[in-house]
Amino acid sequence: MKIETERFVEKAKEGLANESQREVLSRLPVLFKGLRDYAMSTLPDARAALDTGAAIRTNAIARMPELLAQFEENITKNGVTVLWAEDYDDAKEIVLKLAKERGVNMITKGKSMLTEEMGLNAELIASGIDTFETDLGEFIVQQAKRTPFHIVGPAVNITTDEIADLFVKVMGVERTMDLNELTMQARDFLRHKFLSAQMGITGVNMAVAETGTIVLVENEGNIRYSTSAPKTHVAVMGIEKVVPTMNDALHMLRLLTRSCTGQAISSYISLINGPKRPDDIDGPEEVFLVIVDGGRSKIYADPEFREVLQCIKCGSCLNSCPVWTKVGGYAYGWVYSGPIGAVLNPLLVGEDRAKDLYFATSLCGTCKSVCPAGIDHPKLLLKHRERRAFGDKTFGGKKPPLTERLIMSIWSWGLKGNGRYRLGSRLFRLAIKPFVSNGKLTRLPEPGRGFTEVRDLPEPPSKTFRDHWRDAVERKTDGEERSTT
Repeated sequence: MKIETERFVEKAKEGLANESQREVLSRLPVLFKGLRDYAMSTLPDARAALDTGAAIRTNAIARMPELLAQFEENITKNGVTVLWAEDYDDAKEIVLKLAKERGVNMITKGKSMLTEEMGLNAELIASGIDTFETDLGEFIVQQAKRTPFHIVGPAVNITTDEIADLFVKVMGVERTMDLNELTMQARDFLRHKFLSAQMGITGVNMAVAETGTIVLVENEGNIRYSTSAPKTHVAVMGIEKVVPTMNDALHMLRLLTRSCTGQAISSYISLINGPKRPDDIDGPEEVFLVIVDGGRSKIYADPEFREVLQCIKCGSCLNSCPVWTKVGGYAYGWVYSGPIGAVLNPLLVGEDRAKDLYFATSLCGTCKSVCPAGIDHPKLLLKHRERRAFGDKTFGGKKPPLTERLIMSIWSWGLKGNGRYRLGSRLFRLAIKPFVSNGKLTRLPEPGRGFTEVRDLPEPPSKTFRDHWRDAVERKTDGEERSTT
């Protein structure tokens, strides 16, 4: 997937100008949020459940090296071959090698954000292996050659009209606007792929250390098909997916499905412990697990950003974000969007390539309030800004331009003294006078140009708040003196 995080401002403007997208965003987040809130209300004590979820994920990430070792030992005993990949290229090479060794020419895939990060589909297809996403939303996105609009609903913004045209082009079916018929067309098309595929690839929602179990969550049955129909199942997981116990996994499942789609439980939950046993009626003959670092160890080593690894990719923070609900998912230019994208993308693709993301936030904190993993998004967004002020070599961030640093230094100096602040206020009001027209401030030079590009500001009044306060105090004092006299 092409990384376009540096185009955030441009793509956000495109999103705001897209009437169809605005229509979707006026309804979709409200629906998702309503479903999530209702589902959480069915828990005996939702707040306690969220606190427990946060504690589980905090503990899991704190113990990640130890838990990964335990998980590898147990899943290996279960008959799964574990392969480690340091980065995306390593992971793609491993999967491609497995496919070539087995003469695979068709693969079905379950939804996996990590393989989106890796650009795995493009690598497999370029090597001559037909690769099909089988989650309906991901299938539409893949065929339309787009990026996911939403972590949970990757194609929720694509209209029925567009999908109908797409299916005619891709599958050669009769055009229809009937939603059930469209779904059946995709089902029939993919059913043949499931029966022909020699390898199934999935992600991993959770990895249970104490049992060596892979947990997969879905609603369509496509993942179950991808893990059981082909002879070979390859699961691809990030190192942060591990949890200590099955009880921990089951508790996180209760929060994950409620936060994702407002369901008490999703239609399919798969607990995979290994390949098919002699008395099993179906299942893969061999299972491989590719555990990918992909920059996560670097995040783990940074105590200030480590908590972002607690994310369980539920997408709940998107639905409540006042920025995502206006600009949509494409603006973020990569796999992850919304508050979690604004925090995580700069750490994975580089601070300089994604610096606009963590400034595009109101810091209202609703993302933090709905997070089932206990992530403090506003704190991490502010940490990004702080790191940028000084340059962040660890995650590829350069210092801001000299002009910006100089202005911020003056601003900082001015805020450290009452007299300085008052003098600065008066000088600022004089400096912007040339840009005032008909009582409005319609244009400003850098660094204030962004404020006036899309809005006019009223001309500052002749008196500051401090002036009014001083006058009020003086009037009150004079009145008291006259009264006494």
